[in-house]
Order: sequence, then C-alpha cells, then structure tokens
Amino acid sequence: MRLSKTFIKTLRAAPKDETARNGAYLVRAGYIHKEMAGIYDYLPLGLRVLENIKDIVREELNKLGCEEVLMSALQNPEPWEKSERWLSEKIDIWFKTELSAGGQLGLAPTHEEPVVNMLKSYISSYKDLPLYVYQFQNKFRNELRAKSGILRGREFLMKDLYSFHATEEDLDRFYAEVENAYRQIFERLGIGNCTYETFASGGIFSKYSHEFQTLLPVGEDTIYYNSDKSVVLNKEVYNDEVLADLGATDEKFEETTAAEVGNIFKLKFKYSEPLGLKYSDEENNQKVVYMGCYGIGVSRVMGVIAEKFADDKGLVWPEAVAPYEYHLIGIGEKGIAEAERFYRGREEVVLYDDRDKRPGEKFADAELMGMPVRIVISDKTLESDNAELLYRESGEVRKINIEELFGNF
Repeated sequence: MRLSKTFIKTLRAAPKDETARNGAYLVRAGYIHKEMAGIYDYLPLGLRVLENIKDIVREELNKLGCEEVLMSALQNPEPWEKSERWLSEKIDIWFKTELSAGGQLGLAPTHEEPVVNMLKSYISSYKDLPLYVYQFQNKFRNELRAKSGILRGREFLMKDLYSFHATEEDLDRFYAEVENAYRQIFERLGIGNCTYETFASGGIFSKYSHEFQTLLPVGEDTIYYNSDKSVVLNKEVYNDEVLADLGATDEKFEETTAAEVGNIFKLKFKYSEPLGLKYSDEENNQKVVYMGCYGIGVSRVMGVIAEKFADDKGLVWPEAVAPYEYHLIGIGEKGIAEAERFYRGREEVVLYDDRDKRPGEKFADAELMGMPVRIVISDKTLESDNAELLYRESGEVRKINIEELFGNF
C-alpha cells in the first residue's frame, strides 16, 4: 500500500462521540469509519487486521477437523419459535424486519437454531457424527447502549463454531480440544499472557461454561482470580459454594475488570431436542444429538488488542495481527530512491508513506498507525550506508546497514 494512492486519511482528533481509546485511535488512524453508534465500516487497514485474526482462528480450528460454512444472516422465525427464542420477551436484542408480502424475518444475533435446522438434512446416523462446523459472520444485536468503540456494537464480526456428537463423552473430548485451541489462538494473537479461562454460569444445562477474559481497565466484566491465576471466576459465579466446589476456599482472590473475547458452552440437548435433531445408533434406535457451541468475537478481539496495547502516541499492533509488518518512510532525493527500491517486491508486508508531507507528519502518522517496525531511509542515514529502524512496541531505535536491510527484511 502506498499512502499517496489510498483514500485513507489520518485525523488529528477523534470524533467527539468516540470516547473509548480503541475506537478513537482506530478512527483517527484510518482503520474504521463510524456510521453511527455501534456500527462501523472497516477500511483497508482495518480489514487486513480482521483477516489476520480470522486466519489464526481458522488455522487452529481446521487442525481439529472443523469445516467452514457461511450461513444466512436473515432468519426464518420457525426454528426460533421451536426453541422459544423468537419472542422479543425472550431475546430483547432482536433486529426484525417486515416482508413486503407479509410476515417477519430477523437478523441473526447467533446461529444455534439455524445450524441445527440445516444439519437435520445431513445428520441421520451415528456414522455422520461427530461433526464440527464454524463460520465468520456479522451478527446483529439491538443493544440498548452500544459503547466502548468496537468492543460492544450493534453489528459485529463473530466466529461461531458448533459441534455435534453421539455421546456426552465425545462432547467432553471435543470441548477439551477447543479449550486448548482457544489458548493457542489467544497466544498467537499476542494476548495469551493477559487472557484467562474463566468459570462462568452454565445455566441449567451444565455446571459451568467457560469464558476467555482479557484483563482490561475498560472491560465490562468483573472477574476474580487467585494468586497464580489458576482459578479465575466471573462475578456471576463468585460465591462460597462455587469456591468450595473448586477447592479454592482457602485462597485469597483479587477483583479486576476484563473484556470477554471468547466463550465455550456444552449445550447438550438445549437446541437439538426441540428442533428434532436425532440420529440412529448402531441398534437403529433414535437418539438426540449432543451439541456444543464455541464463540470468538473477531471484531471485539481487534478492539481489545487496540485498547490493550495502545499508548499515548497511537496504536501498537502485535506482529501477528498488524496490517503490515513495516512502515516505510523515505526522506530526501537519495532516501526516496532507496525507499522505492526497497518497496518493490515487498508490497504485501510494507506500508509505504510516499506522500509529499513533512517528515514530522509522517513520523506522527507512523506512530498513530502502529506497525511493528518503522523503517526510515534518508539522505542523512545513507551518508553512513544505513537505514534506521524503530520498533513500535519497545521504542528501540537502531541503525542497520542498507545492504543488510535489503538482504534480511
């Protein structure tokens, strides 16, 4: 990407109604455009971040044998009526629309009912199980108050995975595999050391579900953790009975805030039974399919990373999710010529600021945009056959021989 050829423009100040740091910096740096409260467009840089997050999630799920699909966001009321979740009294975040020919459709806040309804056409025998399907899709939730930038929106990108099993033992096996996959995903995303698997309510279907919570001052959840963070609990289940169940009654717990970036849940028969998802076992008996669901808020993860690592100068992207690895700036006639030479063939990893702007303005935009490494090639650095590298996270600056730069970067 050449900044002279893109419509992206950086802003010196954030919109007045964008108070969250992630939202303010992402708008200012040209990653997102705010349409209205809780609704954002993802511009070329922001889309690259989302795709990098998706690639990591996809790689880890595919290792488990999961298959990717893409389902409709528009929802037929019928499956939701069978689970008693169509009524707004049951789910108060529905977006619904009237058809011109009569009747209603909804915009999906999640996909348990439609995925069960779809797989009734494909699961009939124990030989068809287990089965794991996932998708990346925009979800719609009519939040009373959308806030915190892209941490809580009315439209957001989610990865939702659903698993189907013949036995509870097989559900337990896969659930444990997803737990490990999620830990690996968050490690690769750069937030593994501040994201913790957290005990949360399992409702009436299982004793606990598990959330993955990233420590964050502006997080909306309250969690409690012991000294080594081996036991972490959501406030909703933090009580003496649960502590006793976990064998943690003698431990001291600290309170903090966090943002939920993922969750996993053993649904068992919650949706498969009312929607009639059954299979024939080896004796040809009809049995209800066991089910689990596993979510990651992809756009929320992007917001959490932006919020977590940003400093007073701008965004600081971990290398794995950064839209480009290098931010290239050429200064002076010789410096620009060498920068052009470096850029050629490296377009996929280099964001090149070739605009006719002052160096100080380019440096400020580089800090705001947050690529991991800034490369400056100038007439001055070339006097000693060098380029200058600045590592955004640490602030380390070092000189590198220009030929070494071309050979190793």
